Amino acid sequence: MQKIAIITAGGSGTRMGSSIPKQFLLLNQKPLLYFTLSAFVEAFHDIQFVLVVPKDYRLAAEQLIKEMNLVQQTKLVVGGETRFHSVQNGIRSITTAGVVFVHDGVRCLVSSDLIKRCYDQTIQMGSAIPAVASIDSVRIVTNQTHEPIDRDRVKIIQTPQTFLSAPLIKAFEQSYQAHFTDEATVMEAAGETVHLIEGEYSNLKITRPNDLIIAHTIISDRLNQTKE
Repeated sequence: MQKIAIITAGGSGTRMGSSIPKQFLLLNQKPLLYFTLSAFVEAFHDIQFVLVVPKDYRLAAEQLIKEMNLVQQTKLVVGGETRFHSVQNGIRSITTAGVVFVHDGVRCLVSSDLIKRCYDQTIQMGSAIPAVASIDSVRIVTNQTHEPIDRDRVKIIQTPQTFLSAPLIKAFEQSYQAHFTDEATVMEAAGETVHLIEGEYSNLKITRPNDLIIAHTIISDRLNQTKE
């Protein structure tokens, strides 16, 4: 079955404190986005990409996919006002049936194993939403009060959120709503049931400077293991 990865790389570097969008920051002399794309290629060499980028970084994205020899299997799409609109722009470019991964471009530590597991579950159950258990104490804040909740019932959601293409395309025909924080919430609003799958604690979303330090350490360790 056709495999399509929508890589959302349309954000800015606001929380990173950088003038460069974080997906284009360098990690081991390569953009974060390089490692993200590489993980999907390692999982499925025949995967097709829809790469959603800021309009001012289209040329940088073109250069990257050229260096990675991914020109023939990549469509470039300009990001939208919100994540929902960026993903919606990417989905509109899909013309074939298949399995669609929607992945944060700055989750550059995702493993090929997780990608394959998401694919396999989606074939069987229709969707796969990576999630890990909360390891922190959690409280809910309501107005001026707050109360603890059972952290064993809390799941931290990751990407790639993975779906069969037909229901995903239909779900994104909806109008934007403020609670659409990821693809799972969009699918549920369309009446679809989504299914969780075990994620990976190393599958970090690079958001702040400390995240970049952690990612550098993990990437360096992986590269050293490859050389051994």
